[in-house]
Amino acid sequence: MNQVSVFVIGVGATVAVGMIVVGYLKSTLQKILVDLCGNEDRANFWLAFSNVTLVLTPTAVALAARPEVGQNMPLTFQAGIQMEWALIGLVASVVTLGFVISLFIPRSPMKQ
Repeated sequence: MNQVSVFVIGVGATVAVGMIVVGYLKSTLQKILVDLCGNEDRANFWLAFSNVTLVLTPTAVALAARPEVGQNMPLTFQAGIQMEWALIGLVASVVTLGFVISLFIPRSPMKQ
């Protein structure tokens, strides 16, 4: 296997992991967005926006983590570095999404 194959496999794995996270969060995120947005049409837009963000952010980071030509590192380590950066991008996008949504959740005083 050469560096190009490892790079393409890494990007493909990144997209797959992003899609798994989107599938995992979809129903819960949909409910929260309907509650916050007030209707389903608005919530569907923000759900689609969130899904695109959760897939494209780590993919962009994985595309930026290209192996250097002539690098004497084993291909598995190069793929590991690419996946590390992809997961950092995924975590960053999930945390950012959670933070932004949390800003719009109304706070009510605790009941005693």
